[in-house]
Amino acid sequence: MANLFDLSGKTAIVTGSSRGIGKAIAHRLAEHGANVVVSSRKADACDAAAAEINAAVGRTAAITITANIAAKEALQRLVDQARERFGQIDILVCNAASNPYFGPMGNMSDEQFNKILQNNIVSNHWLIQMVAPEMRARKSGSIVIISSIGGLRGTEVLGAYAISKAADMQLTRNLAAEFGPDNVRVNTIAPGLIKTDFAKALWDNPEILKRSTDRAPLRRIGEPDEIAGMAVFLAAPAGAFTTGQTFVIDGGQTAV
Repeated sequence: MANLFDLSGKTAIVTGSSRGIGKAIAHRLAEHGANVVVSSRKADACDAAAAEINAAVGRTAAITITANIAAKEALQRLVDQARERFGQIDILVCNAASNPYFGPMGNMSDEQFNKILQNNIVSNHWLIQMVAPEMRARKSGSIVIISSIGGLRGTEVLGAYAISKAADMQLTRNLAAEFGPDNVRVNTIAPGLIKTDFAKALWDNPEILKRSTDRAPLRRIGEPDEIAGMAVFLAAPAGAFTTGQTFVIDGGQTAV
């Protein structure tokens, strides 16, 4: 039987992969045989992440292509250059996101609200539409959107971010229904609180950290690598019958 987690010969684009969850996913995809495009806005951070991944897996598995997810032309360039380098795109992980505001929604500026929706929903839509046609033509592909448990619950401080992450879950369901007949799978991962720079405003605040972990069955926050395994599953043959789903990985926080 073929290895259920073998990604040899596959090519993945992972946005926001110079650090945190994105880097962990890129690392584990490469470890399982995929070629990986590491992408974020800053070239030096991407280069460092790619070098770290290549050193860990013992081959040139990761390359850098910078892109600002807010710019449609930058995303198209990301896709075009990935195709030029590797021939095709088999796996897309939409991980990059932004949250420039923390606090009550009533104090949020229109600019902040629009930026969150643009980067966390519209940019995912753009990028998926750029890679989906080739996947559908080949009758093979896996798309993963990194959402958040914020999209499942009300929040007093992450309002627009939570709205965007709930929308990503619905985007997943819509596209799974649309792409399914062509054997292209679309799924969402919804992490709980993970120890990343992006989420530092939450885990670095003792009160919020206590509230997040006190009743969670595992009594702790997660690490980026604890999200990466699900991304590998969804990209690999092991996940071949899985589409349209949101996988909550939160230490049990939303279960109690």
